[in-house]
Amino acid sequence: MGEFVGNIKFSFVIMRKMLQLLRWIDQLSEWVGRAVSWLSLLLVVVVVMDVFFRYGFNRSAAWVMELEWHLFTLLFMLSAAYAFRHDKHVRVDVWYHRFSPRDQALVNLLGNLILLLPWLGLLIYTSTIFALDAWKLREGSPDPGGLPARYLIKGVIPLGLALLFLQGVADTLRQWQRYNTQEREA
Repeated sequence: MGEFVGNIKFSFVIMRKMLQLLRWIDQLSEWVGRAVSWLSLLLVVVVVMDVFFRYGFNRSAAWVMELEWHLFTLLFMLSAAYAFRHDKHVRVDVWYHRFSPRDQALVNLLGNLILLLPWLGLLIYTSTIFALDAWKLREGSPDPGGLPARYLIKGVIPLGLALLFLQGVADTLRQWQRYNTQEREA
């Protein structure tokens, strides 16, 4: 009897720690996503000014176009986890909507374990090498008048992928819980 009670206490401790981890990952994705969303306004301003000067005064600068790319990269890479958390990512839904909630959880769980997390792991690994090489070289723009520190933006790639990986872990745990708590259809 004592071993049974000990196992239940251990299970509750594990469950509580898992819920704390899920909340922490969700809060991190939420905070980063909301903070980065302001970059979309800055990106719009930079693009409008670029278009205005390019077509109004026939003047353009390499650093402005690169700034647009950098802002877009920051926006895209750092908001991916937020989009995934809120289920606003691209989903190919041919049969999925017809599945029961339990079967949807199983599809999501298997998709995360077989596709999402392994691919993100590989992408994090390769993009980290890519970013470290750029940092070692202190890579800058190859264009005259371009932005000097391209290595900084390349460092954002593995960071954004790591945030998405964390959110993928949270979703995997959530789908596992959802799969195990949904009623089986008769």
